[in-house]
Amino acid sequence: MTVRIFHNPRCNTSRKALALLRERGIEPEVVEYLKTPYTAAQLTALLRQLGLPAKALVRKKEAAAAGIDPATMSEAALIAAMATHPIIVERPIVVSGNKAALGRPPENVLSVL
Repeated sequence: MTVRIFHNPRCNTSRKALALLRERGIEPEVVEYLKTPYTAAQLTALLRQLGLPAKALVRKKEAAAAGIDPATMSEAALIAAMATHPIIVERPIVVSGNKAALGRPPENVLSVL
């Protein structure tokens, strides 16, 4: 089964999660989401797999810097904002089959294996 990691190579937590996968002999498909941004449909599917509302996936400092206030936005508006500004999305996210995990802490990604 393919394992995919939505990754930011500048993020220490994301690098640690990727290393954990590789230590277990898994070479995931690496999607650098800042270079290949999420679509709204992708984010909706990921949120469903994660079992989280959109506001739980927002990096608050980056959102504030972009002028985005998750507390005042609808789910659809927040998903659209995350698709437009992928830097505000928490990372990393690892997907395997129909399972997904947010790698905060990095060890969480092992739950999808």
